[in-house]
Amino acid sequence: MTSAAKPGLCAGRVVIVTGAGRGLGRAHALAYAAEGARVVVNDLGVGPDGTGASGGPAHDVVEEIRAAGGDAVAHGGDIATSEGAASLVRAALDTYGRLDTLVNNAGFLRDRMLVNLEEDEWDAVMRVHLKGHFLPLKYAGKHWRHEAKAGRTPHACVVNTSSGAGLAGSVGQGNYSAAKAGILGLTFVASAELAAYGVRVNAIAPAARTRMTEQTFADTMAAPEDGGFDAMAPENVSPLVVWLGSTASAGVTGRVFEAEAGRVTVMEGWRPGPSADKGARWTPAEAGETALKLLADAAAPQAVYGAR
Repeated sequence: MTSAAKPGLCAGRVVIVTGAGRGLGRAHALAYAAEGARVVVNDLGVGPDGTGASGGPAHDVVEEIRAAGGDAVAHGGDIATSEGAASLVRAALDTYGRLDTLVNNAGFLRDRMLVNLEEDEWDAVMRVHLKGHFLPLKYAGKHWRHEAKAGRTPHACVVNTSSGAGLAGSVGQGNYSAAKAGILGLTFVASAELAAYGVRVNAIAPAARTRMTEQTFADTMAAPEDGGFDAMAPENVSPLVVWLGSTASAGVTGRVFEAEAGRVTVMEGWRPGPSADKGARWTPAEAGETALKLLADAAAPQAVYGAR
């Protein structure tokens, strides 16, 4: 039994948000519900480093949505497993009979400098961020492919969550930066592969105050004491995420957006820069001399976060 859809940009749509118990995910879930979506709130309730588990955060967000007159259901499965990701998609279909938007957001940190980074810390971050994007995307994509082949081509959307660390790197976050960069590659491939089934796939690189950033970047993430605009509030990112998950963003796919405070930026990614072609094989000395000349004409690389 479900309630009638509320009016709004996402009225009638069913949206999954992973990692929606706190921070950005919670803000996204509440924003979707405010725009009329019915929301599947996924969260394991783990700590900032991925340890522990509690169903409380997901259920708390569901209650917030319901108290505001919205419709939501909690899901506590591990979306970095096939069973958990498949059950997440089933939760949307069993509860609401459809799935329109998937927001991949779940993640945690195990920060270390590379020489101190343990293999299990690398694996854990890769698992939750990269595998935790791939598996929900896989099972949602299979559902949408089935719908399209049955003549019910959906207007489906996926919003993946990368990071500035994935765009430029971040000192002390080699595992996180690599995973977030991998999410960008996954986004581009998925946007191409799923287009025929009526699915659009985009990514955001948000900057906001969450459990993962409020200590690592304490100075820049602090809320203003004077009551002014809270530039780092996670709620600032959610309007773009809601728009990307709605029919209003038709035609937008394979794109990456930075979202921070009141700013939205379209990222243009890797594009060919200065080039030289000898028409034959270079010697190492020639290749080096040519590379230095090309670098002199090239734009400087974006600074790595935290670099000194």
